[in-house]
Amino acid sequence: MTETALHPYRTHHCAALRVSDVGTPVRLSGWIHRKRDHGGVLFVDLRDHHGLTQLVVGPSSPAFAVLERLRVESVVTVDGEVVAREAGTVNANLPTGAIEVRARGVSVQSEAAELPLPVAGEAEYPEEIRLKYRFLDLRRERLHRNIMLRSGVIASLRRRMIEQGFTEFQTPILTASSPEGARDYLVPSRVHPGKFYALPQAPQMFKQLLMVAGFDRYFQIAPCFRDEDARADRSPGEFYQLDFEMSFVTQDDVFAAIEPVLAGVFEEFAGFAREAPWGVTKPPFPRIPFAESMLRYGNDKPDLRNPLIISDVSAHFAQSGFGLFERIVAGGGVVRAIPAPGTAAMSRKFFDDMNEWARGEGHAGLGYVTRKGGEFGGPIAKNHGEAGMVALYDALGLGPDDGCFFAAGKEAAAAKLAGHARTRVGEQLGLIAQGEFRFCWIVDFPMFEYDEEAKKIDFSHNPFSMPQGELAALENEDPLSIKAYQYDIVCNGVELSSGAIRNHRPEIMYKAFEIAGYTRDQVDANFSGMINAFKYGAPPHGGSAPGVDRIVMLLADEPNIREVVLFPMNQKAEDLMMNAPAPVSDRQLRDLSIRLNLPAKG
Repeated sequence: MTETALHPYRTHHCAALRVSDVGTPVRLSGWIHRKRDHGGVLFVDLRDHHGLTQLVVGPSSPAFAVLERLRVESVVTVDGEVVAREAGTVNANLPTGAIEVRARGVSVQSEAAELPLPVAGEAEYPEEIRLKYRFLDLRRERLHRNIMLRSGVIASLRRRMIEQGFTEFQTPILTASSPEGARDYLVPSRVHPGKFYALPQAPQMFKQLLMVAGFDRYFQIAPCFRDEDARADRSPGEFYQLDFEMSFVTQDDVFAAIEPVLAGVFEEFAGFAREAPWGVTKPPFPRIPFAESMLRYGNDKPDLRNPLIISDVSAHFAQSGFGLFERIVAGGGVVRAIPAPGTAAMSRKFFDDMNEWARGEGHAGLGYVTRKGGEFGGPIAKNHGEAGMVALYDALGLGPDDGCFFAAGKEAAAAKLAGHARTRVGEQLGLIAQGEFRFCWIVDFPMFEYDEEAKKIDFSHNPFSMPQGELAALENEDPLSIKAYQYDIVCNGVELSSGAIRNHRPEIMYKAFEIAGYTRDQVDANFSGMINAFKYGAPPHGGSAPGVDRIVMLLADEPNIREVVLFPMNQKAEDLMMNAPAPVSDRQLRDLSIRLNLPAKG
């Protein structure tokens, strides 16, 4: 190939060249990643989307003075010839590490100003700078790879859903505000002054209406919008989910459809952030009733890599020499035990530090018992007595060198503390299995709960779920005892999605909302599209919506969802790069018939 035949910008990308290309004239384009001057010979790492190629530039080359002058991150096009590296300089960690390009000429496509943050390396930088200059942050290797992982995961999800017989549809972005769920983002209507659209919190009603319309299996990679505070596992403003719905299905059918999709994606990308092989739960995934999960794990999103199991030991302290626990149990509270196996060699400080940690989390404290060579230690053991402690340990299956922690109080508070303690003990003792993605379903959620603040019964999960027992249960059973066909899918302690078999019969929906304090007129007004559609023949249907951002976050082994999102907002839901949200002009406000009534400053 002659130079006159070369492409204007590149003959190869920066990860393409190998030893077989030695002697070939090439043209490369990319960003100057690093520069090193070794005794008058300039070495330049040239980077593009695909990877790196090392350039070597001698002082006699016309390219030398130009490349020496340019700052890193300037964009250049380089002409040269592929040469083999000397044996001692081969970089086995780089696909192009056996060759380099001897540069003869260079064209400057764009000069870089002084950088506000470095691109080479993975040094931590303040969030404000990273988000303001996100286009630079995205050039960094880890973040760039994360975003490519995200693209690959979405492509895999889409392919696997189509293989499962699902059809992709796009539901509206401008819709009606919903009285349920989180706070809506509202969009004013110009042609209907005083009225507003809402961005969808989820395509929930639309996907159910697709089932009513006769489509059988729907999915989409759906954008969702919620005006809520940021969390480590959810971006403020918007997020994406694998939304799907199916007709004429039971809960078992939904599980059977989505399990191979999720397991397949995790198997495909499990090794992304780690060299060691990773295990993925094979379908069918374990199913854990909500009540059992709250008892055994202290929450409804258990990390099954942690082998510790919480037990209710209230009965052991109903008549005990340890007065504090006895009074708690007598007052209707509970005592939960969290085992700490093999802690005989641990100092007393380990147990005291756990107690201080619990206090730092806002709890009254975390009781404990030590045991070494069969001998019990600590105030609880001393007051409860040798016989009582032996009976308790036998019931828990604990051995002569195992410790135990205790969370006591009202059931909800004790369960919460026990769950947090289970996680911390597992981490402190190195018990959490590495190299695994452990899936499970949480099932049998309560349909209703009692709202202590409002002093009324309300929905506990999704108001559009089918109650187990259907209308007969709503009419004849204690509402707080009714379970729903609702389910969450959890992986390594992260909730990926909620889902349900839907309530598709108007009479059941009216009754369920009546129990939660809604009149028939309110149901008709707030959910008119759905309730009207159900009156014209609706199939039994159900679905779910695993979160794409959380899937990628797990696969990338990132603690914060910002690291797998292209252009995230900060904690205050601000886009520092595009300066959003921002004021608009008076003319725009007049077009929308809007007058601002801003809160007083200060």
